[in-house]
Amino acid sequence: MKKALKSCLCLNDFERHARRLLPEPIFGYISAAAEERASFDNNINAFKSCAFVNRVLVDVSRRDCGVELFGQRYAQPFGIAPVGLSALFTYRGDLALSNAASSRQIPMIMSGSSLIPLEEVAQRNPQTWFQAYLPGNIDQIDALIRRVIQAGFKTLVITVDTPINPNKEHYIRSGFSTPLRFTPRLFWQGISHPRWLAGTFLKTVIKHGIPHFENNYATRGAPIVSRNIERDFSDRGHLNWEHLKRIRGLWKHPLVVKGILSPQDASMAVELGADGIILSNHGGRQLDGAVSPFEMLPLVVERCPRVPIMLDGGIRRGSDVLKCLALGARCVFVGRPFAYAAGVAGQQGIEQAIDLLSAEIDRDMAMLGLTRVSDLHADGRRFLHRPGLARSLRAA
Repeated sequence: MKKALKSCLCLNDFERHARRLLPEPIFGYISAAAEERASFDNNINAFKSCAFVNRVLVDVSRRDCGVELFGQRYAQPFGIAPVGLSALFTYRGDLALSNAASSRQIPMIMSGSSLIPLEEVAQRNPQTWFQAYLPGNIDQIDALIRRVIQAGFKTLVITVDTPINPNKEHYIRSGFSTPLRFTPRLFWQGISHPRWLAGTFLKTVIKHGIPHFENNYATRGAPIVSRNIERDFSDRGHLNWEHLKRIRGLWKHPLVVKGILSPQDASMAVELGADGIILSNHGGRQLDGAVSPFEMLPLVVERCPRVPIMLDGGIRRGSDVLKCLALGARCVFVGRPFAYAAGVAGQQGIEQAIDLLSAEIDRDMAMLGLTRVSDLHADGRRFLHRPGLARSLRAA
């Protein structure tokens, strides 16, 4: 583990080590993207559409990377995106992610598709946000929201871009399914990755029993490993804006809507009471060929200037974070790289990944001539040149 961490010098390095250390189905779950991976590639490539215009001879000896969201001060302008099934790729994965976020003072969103009860995470880190996939009927929605309230979460994130399940092509190719099936391939992948088998799976089973889907509903869901039980995916195809309006009536704390790309949808969410928006195409896991959140960011910021606009998808470098902030994002979220880091070295790996990204942001700010993240919030476009973007380069 120490050798692997020593060779991880940027976020992308964790993926290479995770591919070697994790069973193929588990790695395949993290890396999966829809169909031809066009949305995934769009997310990565979008950041190449603009370049920095740095300022020189600015005193940057003191720099502040902190941001404020919903009355909470964070040390960095990025957080951990919701990562489903994280307890499958490191021991007590949701707690490892939450602990790392707490130690580095960044926001973390707990996934509704998690294997540790949400109450345990809220008790460990009360500042954690909870991300919910809405169940299929009103009674189940109400019960889930009441459970989240009782657990003590203060920020609720509603994901709205999963009306049906995506194409499972990549899951099938890697041998992943939910629940996992006992097959010769799965058995071989377990015994051929003894570090994962002993340190994550068997350790979990011995200490806590077979993991279950704990937080999709108000009650416990299916086990993660089963021969014949199907995971219960209630139909979300009929969910609409009235359901969001109902949640707004139940939830008295900050409410964030995640999975929006359209400026019209963002505006509608704000009109119905959303306190923040996370632009996202689900990391390229849902609709293939979807536009990247980064490309839609300026339009949504212009349409919804009164609430914080955030995004995830394709962020791998500190320069990516700063480009998002320059175009109006208040904060960004990172998913897969922290999942890979967890698979490599648990909480220690996650913390190292956070530190690497933090160092890049701090270094890039200095080279841009920036001392505070808030300077980007005030007038970030003067630091960017982007062909076709109005006011991309302004005179000093």
